[in-house]
Amino acid sequence: MKTRILLVEDDQRLAELTAEYLRKNDLEVLIEARGDTAEARILAERPDLVILDIMLPGKDGFEICRAVRARYHGVILMLTARDEDFDQILGLELGADDYIAKPVQPRLLLARIKALLRRSPATAVGGAERSQANKPAELAFGSFRISQATRSAYLGSGVIDLTTAEFDLLWLLACHAGSVLSRDDLLQQLRGIGFDGLDRSIDARISRLRRKLGDDPENPTRIKTVRGKGYLFSKHDWQ
Repeated sequence: MKTRILLVEDDQRLAELTAEYLRKNDLEVLIEARGDTAEARILAERPDLVILDIMLPGKDGFEICRAVRARYHGVILMLTARDEDFDQILGLELGADDYIAKPVQPRLLLARIKALLRRSPATAVGGAERSQANKPAELAFGSFRISQATRSAYLGSGVIDLTTAEFDLLWLLACHAGSVLSRDDLLQQLRGIGFDGLDRSIDARISRLRRKLGDDPENPTRIKTVRGKGYLFSKHDWQ
């Protein structure tokens, strides 16, 4: 079966050109032009991946992402205005798996889609997971457990609700518990790109993970910030 993508874009010409390119690369692409009907389509049709523009008639992409994230477990790739850090960070805060700046280069979009799908639970094992192939399938630190096999994480008896990108980041940090990973390390492993000094995607996801792990945002002890170096997943403080 072909991978199904729902492209939520109100620019008809851009949507058709993008869909045509992706279809030529063996992807099934559906198009939705309105934000106020996109939410229902995402939940009803359950595509493997949603490409979600921000500026849409009826309802913007942020609202759609917020509304569907708890019930839709596929991949959400947001289209943001170029160099708009606020758009990028807010999209990630709302649960988007990744973002790409407009205007979109088709080859870059295709590469990003393939990378995201490789990491998705329903598809083949991705690069970040392959790089951890020699690691255990499950890790435990006190009351915290994370399983690569089931792509699930638990704190005590409660399941932690994670997006695909959040799980990948949390697994990578847990696999290197006690060691500092820089933003460059994390981006190279997760997205295959280096840190350009501006990308805030890792910071935004760390912030979300801390909230979900019950970490103190002012004085985090479970995912620590090591100033000037990166982030450290603690082996302790999980009582």
